[in-house]
This record gives sequence, C-alpha cells and structure tokens, in this order.
Amino acid sequence: MVRKTKQEALETREKLLDAAEALFQREGVSRTSLQQIAQEIGLTRGAVYWHFRDKAELFDAMMQRATMPLEQGVRDPASSAHDAPLTLTELRWRLVNVFWLASHNERMRRVFEIAMQKVEYTGEMSALKERKLAARRGWREQNRAAFEQAKTQGQLPATLDSQLAAIALVSLVDGLLHHWIADPEAFDLVAVGRGTIEGALTSMARGTGEPLLPPMTAEELSRLGQEGLGCQADAERA
Repeated sequence: MVRKTKQEALETREKLLDAAEALFQREGVSRTSLQQIAQEIGLTRGAVYWHFRDKAELFDAMMQRATMPLEQGVRDPASSAHDAPLTLTELRWRLVNVFWLASHNERMRRVFEIAMQKVEYTGEMSALKERKLAARRGWREQNRAAFEQAKTQGQLPATLDSQLAAIALVSLVDGLLHHWIADPEAFDLVAVGRGTIEGALTSMARGTGEPLLPPMTAEELSRLGQEGLGCQADAERA
C-alpha cells in the first residue's frame, strides 16, 4: 500500500469533515454513522479511524474548524486569564461579529445549526458537553469583567449587578441565534442583533438602581405554576 503524503492526508481529513458537516446537518448527528461519512466520499470506515478515534472526536474537529457556537465572541479562557477586561466597545464588536459570521459565513451557519438543532450531548457525545459548558462559563465571565470595568470607569452605574447582567446578555445573544437559526427569514440578524445589544447596554447605563416594578407579592408567588402558559394555550385553542 502506498503511504499517503502529509498533504494528501490533510486533504482526506478535510473531505471527511466536509462530509460529516453535510450529513450531520441533513440527518442529525446521532443518525449519522462513521460508515456513512466514509461512503459519502468513497472511502472505507478504516480511513475515518486513521484520522479520528470516534465520532465525538470527528464532531469536535468539525466544530473547532468553524468554531463552536458563540465561542467566536469569547476569548480563549486559557490565554485571556491575565488580559485586561474588554471595553464595552470591544464587547459589542465581538458579539456583532458572531451575528455577522452566522449570517454571511456558510460553514459557520451550518455548524451553528448542527450544534443547536442536530446533536444530543449524550452517549459518545457526552464528553463534549463539558467543553460547551466551559465556553459558556468563559463567556459569562468575559461579560461580567467588562461590566465591572465599565462600572469603575463610570460608564455603568455602581448599583448594576454585573453577574446578573452577564447572564442576561448571554441569554439575549443565545436566544437571538436560536431564533434566527430556526427561521432565518424572520429578521436581519446583524441589524437586530446590533440594535438589541446596544439597547441592552444603554438600558444598563441608564439604570437608577430603583426597580421599575415592585417586588412580586406573596400572592403572585403562590400562583406560580397554577395557571397555563397564556399565549401557548391561546395558540392551541386557535
């Protein structure tokens, strides 16, 4: 058997990742086997194992090639531990860049869709769940540090709960991405994403420390879970 050159091996690896990307998007990760991925480009399953130990490693390599969802807007935790916090301007740019890549980079959009809709982090894929959670924790910490710095510089009020604001911003961006991936025609992700981020930061900056609404009453708290979901029930009746 003729030994492949390094360049040929790299080309084969890229073809396997391309095939996995297409099949995962079309069939879902759990329903796609290594045999199917190999056959997609006319190879044997042994060729897959020459490059990847298992499907989880292949999946991870595919995601790293395009970057895991949301990680594009987050510094590498290992390299950023001693870096200065992001300014609010830098934070905004990084998050809007996530929206731009999802909208204009076809590979990024595909892997966003796969990671959000086509994979279950169970079984052989469960080891990747911690990587995803670590990235999310790093993202929250990046936001919190940026907000704390902005408070010391007088851009945000001292009364702002930086941890709560960091969680809210993660949820806002994550929710926009999930909404857009499910229905790309619904709105312009870059325009809406930028406006939403700027609106959220502006709202934080204008905070007075006084809540808009009074605390929930004991009666309101006692009713939680006792009534339907409102709009969902209305939609079902329609």
